[in-house]
Amino acid sequence: MAGSVTMAGLFGRTNWDDIEWQPFRPGVHAHWLYRTEDDGPAAALLRYEPGASVPLHEHAGWEHILVLTGAQSDGKVRHGEGSLMISAPETRHAIMSPEGCIVLAIWQRPVRIVDSET
Repeated sequence: MAGSVTMAGLFGRTNWDDIEWQPFRPGVHAHWLYRTEDDGPAAALLRYEPGASVPLHEHAGWEHILVLTGAQSDGKVRHGEGSLMISAPETRHAIMSPEGCIVLAIWQRPVRIVDSET
């Protein structure tokens, strides 16, 4: 992608249907703002359907998540609209959104899904 991206009015927006969404994970769709090579930085809006989740994963680089609408949970804390979560490299968590949400996600490097551990 060349140039820059501007998206106005993200806070308080009630209709997100005019954005082009692509499948990302089951129940989660992405609108890519930018992506570099397979292992490089990326940014996207992620739209979680109610009940959607991302399984346990480990961060290979820094990740920033800003909740724009709805809420998501890491299993310990509910992160509602306006919450900013920053995950450091080598941290792990699973994410779920019982009510659905839209977040701005910025990755330094893609996450690695972790096999179930006991």
